Amino acid sequence: MATEFKLPELGENIESADIINVLVKAGDQIEKEQSIIEIETDKATIEVPSNVSGKVTEVLVKQGESVKVGQTIIKVDESGKAETKTEPKTEDKEAKKSEVKTEEKELSPKTEVKEPTKSGPGEIVEFKVPDLGENIESADVINVLVKKGDTISIDQGVIEIETDKATIEVPSSVEGKIVEVNVKTGDKIKVGDILIKVESTAEVPIEKKKSVEAKEEPTREKKKEDKVEELKGEVQEMKPGERDEQPPILRGSAPAAPSVRRIARELGVDINKVPGSGEDGRISMDDVKAYVKKIMEGKAEAVGAGIQKEALPDFSKFGKIERVAMSKIREKTASHLSYAWAVTPHVTQFDKTDITEFEKDRKELSKKVEEKGAKLTVTSILIKIISEGLKKFPQFNSSIDMDKKEIIYKKYFNIGVAVDTEYGLLVPVIKNTDKKNLIDISVELNTLAEKARNKKLSLEEMQGGCFTITNLGGIGGTYFTPIVNSPEVAILGVSRGNYEPVYNKDGKFEPRLMLPLSLSYDHRIIDGADAIRFLRWVCEALEEPLKIFM
Repeated sequence: MATEFKLPELGENIESADIINVLVKAGDQIEKEQSIIEIETDKATIEVPSNVSGKVTEVLVKQGESVKVGQTIIKVDESGKAETKTEPKTEDKEAKKSEVKTEEKELSPKTEVKEPTKSGPGEIVEFKVPDLGENIESADVINVLVKKGDTISIDQGVIEIETDKATIEVPSSVEGKIVEVNVKTGDKIKVGDILIKVESTAEVPIEKKKSVEAKEEPTREKKKEDKVEELKGEVQEMKPGERDEQPPILRGSAPAAPSVRRIARELGVDINKVPGSGEDGRISMDDVKAYVKKIMEGKAEAVGAGIQKEALPDFSKFGKIERVAMSKIREKTASHLSYAWAVTPHVTQFDKTDITEFEKDRKELSKKVEEKGAKLTVTSILIKIISEGLKKFPQFNSSIDMDKKEIIYKKYFNIGVAVDTEYGLLVPVIKNTDKKNLIDISVELNTLAEKARNKKLSLEEMQGGCFTITNLGGIGGTYFTPIVNSPEVAILGVSRGNYEPVYNKDGKFEPRLMLPLSLSYDHRIIDGADAIRFLRWVCEALEEPLKIFM
């Protein structure tokens, strides 16, 4: 039987990608870790490796298509080879969804399911789709939470379904060992359909169970009432009729899938305030994104108040033109830097450092690094220096939360390095730089830069940065004003070093190799005096690098 290889998780908040190249065809023999497709997200261009090996029997996508996480890409005949790794990822995803359900369940009354059937050990009991609410006869299965062989208890979630009004987790009314599962993700089910068959282990009569539930119910109701009281201010905008239109299990909640609720919660958005574009006001992922975008645009407009947007002229009147669509990377770069420039009060501090002696030492030490297949560059040394500098100046290793009026100080040290590629600017991040020596940093920097130029960077390798270095010295220039890579609070720009006449202590001019540095920073958290102290410390560390390792 053919195994399906599906598009795996691509990173936080990334639900889809564009296929820019399909690297296999039907009949090809593939191995694990072999690249299958090349995709472009709004953060990077990456190749997706296979987690199965065997013969490709069918390719279900083509170049130019947009694919979603979980969509089947190819089918492979494994011929008895190792099992795929897809299932554990699915289980992880389901575990996260189940975690979201637990939070939602506390806010909602219990589904009106059928009372547990009286049964003895070994009896096969059918659990059917219960009544879902007034006028709701069917639903779509979006997640199956159990499998054959599982042991379940009463009130344990069995499936997650979506109706035209809400997403609901259906709890079991039976307990025991599952011997048969009759539904799968994507099925459409009706009230009364058999979901699972269970070999019952129950010995407690119905009357006793009812008595137990009767004792527990006031506690549940009390918890629910307390929770609703806490959120009273957040649901006041709801109209009186809206609560009754939803099934009993989600009465009082906004109509949205748990995955949508999770994203809203992570973005700090009150789901009840998001206008839904679906039927009966159902809220989709796009609705949440549009709501967040509107908020951010509002903030940007507030920062740039008084600046009126001007329409572009018709350039074709003046001569021949060509319009080319932005790549996802360029589009994301433009959007992110516009946001960073709009919300961050930028200040740039300039200085020069004498690297005459530093260059002699660097060239001597570089031989050891070259033996490892890399180069000891000014950038790799700066990564180590900045890592030590962030310890001495912790405000440079922070982020600012204006909503909560808090400063977030990071206790880890990850340095991003801007890499110029033909596809756009990419910023791979070297992790835990304070724990690595110069050789390790140089080798990793070389590896990440090559991966960036060859479109091999993973999303994980571009996340978690604390501070960014951008070096244009290999191209030229004297000074420039780099834009802070928000939510970081500072970025160091490096220009080309040049020999200049410097007045020495003996009262004479002598040629010295001077390196121009540009430090841009977020003035909300970093004052000018702190900025020049930090930059002076970096300059002195380059002039006498042994000091920082003492």
